[in-house]
Formats: sequence, structure tokens, C-alpha cells
Amino acid sequence: MNSSRRQGREAALQALYLVDVCQLDLKDFPSTAWSEEPLAQKTREFAEHLANGVVSRWTRLDKLISHYAKNWELKRMAAVDRCILRLAAGELLMDIDTPVSVIINEAVEIAKRYSTAESSKFVNGILDKIKEERGTESNE
Repeated sequence: MNSSRRQGREAALQALYLVDVCQLDLKDFPSTAWSEEPLAQKTREFAEHLANGVVSRWTRLDKLISHYAKNWELKRMAAVDRCILRLAAGELLMDIDTPVSVIINEAVEIAKRYSTAESSKFVNGILDKIKEERGTESNE
């Protein structure tokens, strides 16, 4: 995946973090909240697609993550890790054309950048289990 997709994922992560931690509504976000640098239109649209998709599936994603994160309460996870998991799990469920390996690898790299090496392993392990849920969303 090219860097504009990574930028979109990172912008979506920032938005989801603000929704989670600050209880903000995506509709109220100023354009500067999406990224420190201006985003290309296509990148911004991708970020909004991801963030809106995650927000609309928030409860389902939290249940999925909780189910596979044995011995980890969602509220005890680092906020950034929780948001990375929501972002990647949401993309796994809604963007069927994007390869599973790409979504998981991107989430792991984003975790390394914004969290810790241990977090990247944790994210990888949870997403490796969640990937089995792909294609089941229409059954909900």
C-alpha cells in the first residue's frame, strides 16, 4: 500500500482517538483535527471512510476485540492500542477488497510508530484472530 493509504489510516486513528478519549463527534471535527499536515482529497476521503465506518460499528468492534483479547478488559488497554484495534478490525470487516495481510501489517506498523513494540505484538495477535470474522458482518 502506498503512503497515502498509511496517511489515511493514521488520520483515522487520530480521529478515533479523539472520539474515544475526548468524546468528540466526527461531524464536529475541524479539518485540522484529521492530520497535522493537509491531506490530499483522496487520502482525506479514505480516512473519513475508515473513521465513520468504525464509529458506526463501535459496539460490534468492541465486542469482537473483547472476545479475542482474553484476560484484557477494553478499558484497561492503552487508548491508542484500543483505537488501532478498532481501526484495523473495522477495516477488516468493511473493506473486503483490501487484503487481510495488508490491514494487519499496517496496524502493526502504526502500533510501532504510535505505541510500543509490545503493543505491535499484541495488536498482531488480536487481529490475527479477528480476521476470521471477515465476511460475517452481513449476518449481524
